[in-house]
Amino acid sequence: MTGLDTNLLLRYFLDDDPVQSPKARRLMKSLSEVEPGWASLAAILEFVWVLKSKNRAQRMTIAITLDRLLALDTVVVEQAEVLAEAVRRFRFSKVDFADCLIAASARAAGCSKTVTFDHIAARDAGMELIA
Repeated sequence: MTGLDTNLLLRYFLDDDPVQSPKARRLMKSLSEVEPGWASLAAILEFVWVLKSKNRAQRMTIAITLDRLLALDTVVVEQAEVLAEAVRRFRFSKVDFADCLIAASARAAGCSKTVTFDHIAARDAGMELIA
């Protein structure tokens, strides 16, 4: 298995660098189900942050890109089910992706609730607001 860094994922999905994007495509094409790539939740969280803050990507574009990543047979996504749940909540809400991922991770870990002071996270990510 080959670990995939945020920059590699960005160059592959954005295809925005004349030098690095072709290298990223070659590497991604070299992966297989027997020798897959591995994308950590940390890399994915950073990936989303860059898409949103640096590239000004819209919520739906980010969700579709994450769906594309999850659909790759040649990439193992750390806690793929957790990521898929976070993407579902993120897609049609106003909550930050990080909050969706935090709430989904907590549920997967068996937490009965995730508490927050963030009203939007409580409403849209399924967290419980601390009054």
